[in-house]
Amino acid sequence: MSSNLSESEIMRIARVMHEAVRAFQASLGQPAVAHWNKAPKWMHTASRDAVMFRVNNPDAPASAQHDQWMDSKVKDGWKFGPEKDARKKTHPLLVPYNDLPYEERQKDALVGAIITSLTTPLPNA
Repeated sequence: MSSNLSESEIMRIARVMHEAVRAFQASLGQPAVAHWNKAPKWMHTASRDAVMFRVNNPDAPASAQHDQWMDSKVKDGWKFGPEKDARKKTHPLLVPYNDLPYEERQKDALVGAIITSLTTPLPNA
């Protein structure tokens, strides 16, 4: 993976990944995160952090992507709660990877795959 990404490239990848997660959530009938253009700054930061984690850990499993997200949330004061509430900083997915529902593990794999595909140079044809 390329670690020489500019900040604008990192944020472009973060936006694509964020919007893919929105589409995935919608396909499952889940409430989708806000559109990138309306998402709060903390969501942009979380998406950027996911990109940087994958760039710096290209071979990490999907479980590590979840651990990175969870560690970031906890450091920012979030805790487990029955529903996602940004004001209270509670989230029902602040659980170990193996305790996540299958769809959430798929989402972590999707996040990693998108970031990898957008940061790995294509071989010369």
